[in-house]
Amino acid sequence: MRDPQNVFHLAIPCRDLEETRAFYVERLGCRLARQYDDRITLDFFGDQVVCHLSPDKVDKVPEMYPRHFGVTFRERAAFDALLERARSQELQLLQEPFERFGGKREVHQTFFLVDPANNVLEFKCYDDPEMMY
Repeated sequence: MRDPQNVFHLAIPCRDLEETRAFYVERLGCRLARQYDDRITLDFFGDQVVCHLSPDKVDKVPEMYPRHFGVTFRERAAFDALLERARSQELQLLQEPFERFGGKREVHQTFFLVDPANNVLEFKCYDDPEMMY
């Protein structure tokens, strides 16, 4: 089981460090932890995302499945606040927010964003917090 003092680490490709920093820090609201000539390290909602400069590894077309990452919020207010921020910052939604698994215990709200390197991010919130895992 995860110790809450530890953080999850994810490394992803990026096409350009400045556009990536602007997307994650200025527009999405993440904290910049470090920046080097070949990568930036972010505090991504309490976990660590490292964006490595590798323009040749960027997906040409963003797709939701099978590869994406993001945050599952415990509280609907935090989910709604991030969605409002994404809209006010005119971030690229892969599709409009929607409800998945309606009528089932695992029903949740979700939306997907696309970063400048076509990495897909999913943000969701379950009606029943016990369904997060």
